[in-house]
Amino acid sequence: MRILIVKLSSMGDVIHTLPAACSLKSSYPEAEVSWLVRPRWAALLEDNPYLDEVIPLQRSVPAAMQMASKLRLRRFDIVVDFQGLIQSALVAAAVRPRKLFGFGRNTIREKPAALLYSETTEATEGHVVERNLKLAAAAGATVILRDFPLPQGAPEPAGPHSTLPDGDFILASPQAGWGAKQWPVEYWSQLAQKLALPLVLNGPPSALEELKAVKGTLTHLSGIPGLIHATRRARAVIGLDSGPMHLAAALGKPGIAIFGPTDPVRNGPYGGSLRVLRAPFATTDYSRGVQPADSMRAISTQLAAEALDEILARTGKVKQHA
Repeated sequence: MRILIVKLSSMGDVIHTLPAACSLKSSYPEAEVSWLVRPRWAALLEDNPYLDEVIPLQRSVPAAMQMASKLRLRRFDIVVDFQGLIQSALVAAAVRPRKLFGFGRNTIREKPAALLYSETTEATEGHVVERNLKLAAAAGATVILRDFPLPQGAPEPAGPHSTLPDGDFILASPQAGWGAKQWPVEYWSQLAQKLALPLVLNGPPSALEELKAVKGTLTHLSGIPGLIHATRRARAVIGLDSGPMHLAAALGKPGIAIFGPTDPVRNGPYGGSLRVLRAPFATTDYSRGVQPADSMRAISTQLAAEALDEILARTGKVKQHA
């Protein structure tokens, strides 16, 4: 049997699909399980014992057509489109599997995609991980695993903005998909003054100037392997609704996750290791403003520091803020 998983991006979405992939392989141990993903996120799938193959797909129509033609010759028995977009559904359908599974119209954002699936299922579960597991079950998964087999990662090559502290530190990734989900820049500097441990801000090389401008913090530029390594090493993390936060949750790291206009029930940290901070008046409107939403500004640095105190105290650390 040949099974193809289609989950092209992004970091958080790929991480949220890992348990579904584990469940499919465990339920069909003799099957060949492949995963179609954007090259940028393929590093998240390295050394995954539940996958037989990781297939990078470039973001272009010619690349998609060429890949679909190539995969069609392999005669996949099952293709499961966890992405739920018209683009991913078109690629999945072009592979011409015996059965093509996807979410129904009431679940996915781009509803026409559901017309391309031979089998659909609606998912009303709260968190995306549970919704993906339901789709995996519809595709035949009978052994349900909630595992996140992530690679070990690797330190970034030594450089002025890639070295981590030798001892304990707090790790944060201040960038998010859009401005409304971000914490105000000045808050990071204020928080750093309250912490007894160094505050390390992680980001891609393109974020250098933005991160360097935050006083009182250390800058760590990395790719995905470096981020995984830094997250594993961190004493605790401070996350936003972004891929690095979902990575930390999948690794079971303690810390806090600050939420505003997005829904922590659906998109929050999975697994219980991260405590969600969200203003009582926050509304789930997925607003895409350039500036941080008022509900993000309402989470003060004092509140964040006190929450970290409690978490680190529970895991054997003394009070961390002044």
